Amino acid sequence: MAKKVVATLKSGAGKSFTKVIKMVKSPKTGAFTFKEEVVHNDHVKDFLNDK
Repeated sequence: MAKKVVATLKSGAGKSFTKVIKMVKSPKTGAFTFKEEVVHNDHVKDFLNDK
C-alpha cells in the first residue's frame, strides 16, 4: 500500500506560517504586480504595511 501524504501534513509544523499575496502598483508603467511571500503569522501585518 502507498503511504498517505496527508498524514505528514497534519503534524502541525507549518501552521505558524502564512502565504501572503500583495498587489503592488509599478511607478513606471502603472501596472499592478503581485508580490508573494511566506511569512510568520506574527509578521503578516508588517508585510502588508510595507511600501
